[in-house]
Amino acid sequence: MTLYLHEIAETNHRILNPFTEDKLMLLGEICHLKPGMRQLDLACGKGEMLCQWARHWGIHGIGVDISKVFLMAAHQRAEELGVVDQVTFMASDASQYVAEARSFDIVSCIGATWIGNGLAGTLQLMLPGVKDGGLVLVGEPYWIDEPPDEAYEGTNIRKDDFTSLKGTLDRIESVGLELVEMVAANTDTCDRYVASQWWTLSEWLHSNPSDPRAFAVREMLIRDRRNYLQYERRYLGWGVFVLKAK
Repeated sequence: MTLYLHEIAETNHRILNPFTEDKLMLLGEICHLKPGMRQLDLACGKGEMLCQWARHWGIHGIGVDISKVFLMAAHQRAEELGVVDQVTFMASDASQYVAEARSFDIVSCIGATWIGNGLAGTLQLMLPGVKDGGLVLVGEPYWIDEPPDEAYEGTNIRKDDFTSLKGTLDRIESVGLELVEMVAANTDTCDRYVASQWWTLSEWLHSNPSDPRAFAVREMLIRDRRNYLQYERRYLGWGVFVLKAK
């Protein structure tokens, strides 16, 4: 998805994935967060995870994202939650960001494994920044059931982009990591994430009928709504996988 379409569709989202705040905090509990721990979040979006975890558990973090729109929202959220002295947000291509070696207790990339051309490549990008005994958190779609061939064309997803849960485990283990926990989205959280974008896009089109981007926004709304209802809601799952080096 073109960046500006992503920014428009998620105007009203704080969490830019099919996760609720409850699941986000559950993930923090699973990670046994403690004051002073450091986290690097690649493709951090609006920084909700870093800001919430900084306020609740006292961690410190760096968020990296290419979108200035999302980073502005992240800065505002840090001010709202009173954690500006704990989190830093940087405008950079996450795929090119070079982290200080072995300096973070947690390195995360939630729902953006395109930065490494897929899951395995993204995990390899993340590993150098993790301390010994640290955690890698990755958010990734997976196929619940094998979809029909037309689903790949309809959703513009290549067959090897994602795999089953077992296949996801295989990809994780191929880079020397151990899956120790996971928190999965469910149908309701996916509905709330995806379907609420339809309203946002429809309202944007109503308010901006002459905008040169309107054609692309309308095309995305029509295409993505149909694809989600016809294929993605049935076949595609999403989860955050908690990983440790073996």
